[in-house]
Amino acid sequence: MADWQELLRSALGPGTIPVSIKVATTLFVCVLVPVYWRHYGPANFLWFSDIALFGGLIAIWLESSLLASVQAVSVTVLELVWLGDFLTRLILRIETIAIAKYMFDRKIPLFIRGLSLFHVWLPPLLLWTVWRLGYDRRAWLVQTLLACVVLLVCFCFTHRTQNINWVFGLWGKEQSRLPPVLYLVCLMIGFSVCVYLPTHFALLAIMPARC
Repeated sequence: MADWQELLRSALGPGTIPVSIKVATTLFVCVLVPVYWRHYGPANFLWFSDIALFGGLIAIWLESSLLASVQAVSVTVLELVWLGDFLTRLILRIETIAIAKYMFDRKIPLFIRGLSLFHVWLPPLLLWTVWRLGYDRRAWLVQTLLACVVLLVCFCFTHRTQNINWVFGLWGKEQSRLPPVLYLVCLMIGFSVCVYLPTHFALLAIMPARC
């Protein structure tokens, strides 16, 4: 496995991130932040996808393997779910879990919905960055700890109607079967074991190790 990984990395060139990608991502974030802030409010930036966008931007500028790996562990699976829901609604006109339902809400300006298409290109960017820099095996633990902090902040300081990162119920629907704190703990465990850990093992198997 190491042989074909080295061949592909050699074909791609040195393990650094081109300045053009750094600048393009920076310009996108500079546009997105004020627009999102005005339309959604600052709490919206607590979504894992937004954190991954900002963390990914820092990672490509610093060329930090750990930071890029953490963001890849955080959102690769979740963004694939978002993309699947979006394409199902777009192509088949079928609503599944409605995680991307807002993309078809005409009350939201088209430009803002267009900015949300970063959900499509962010995972490939993060995975490509990890490929260039190598995967840091500490990413699962770091992301698990970070997620617990973020989820706790969302639970304590954001409004239930926002339901950021589903701290009050999955897929935007408030749950009532479990006590809120017990549900939050289950959510933390679920993210760590069911989302982050499989991604961690997949990246360990596929990506070059951090030098």
